[in-house]
Amino acid sequence: QVHLVESGGGLVQPGGSLRLTCAASGFRVNYYAVAWFRQAPGKEREGVSCMGSSDDTTYYANFAKGRFTMSRDNAKNARNTMSLQMSSLSPEGPAVYSCVTYLGAGRPPCNSALMRPSDYDLWGVGTQVTVSS
Repeated sequence: QVHLVESGGGLVQPGGSLRLTCAASGFRVNYYAVAWFRQAPGKEREGVSCMGSSDDTTYYANFAKGRFTMSRDNAKNARNTMSLQMSSLSPEGPAVYSCVTYLGAGRPPCNSALMRPSDYDLWGVGTQVTVSS
């Protein structure tokens, strides 16, 4: 079976930093396009960042550029995880951050900064992030 499990969420003060980690099982994250999405209560899911399947080209949403860094383990004996390092966080209510991937046979997603939830077919349950003093 394939799974994604996020960790690292919590309450952080404005201006602070937080690192989210996503552990994959049943497949290798470095072989597939992967992404992070977030969703606040009452709002639609929005893409945060994505990384392509063929290389580590990464796209970021405008709000994430310069403040968020997405990465994944590519080493041979890596832990099979990907991460989202967030810094200079702005005050905002709770949002659930989810890591996602596409394991299908079609064209891999993440070819631009346009990230659509429907392009991905495996989702983690998410981890909640709240930026508040």
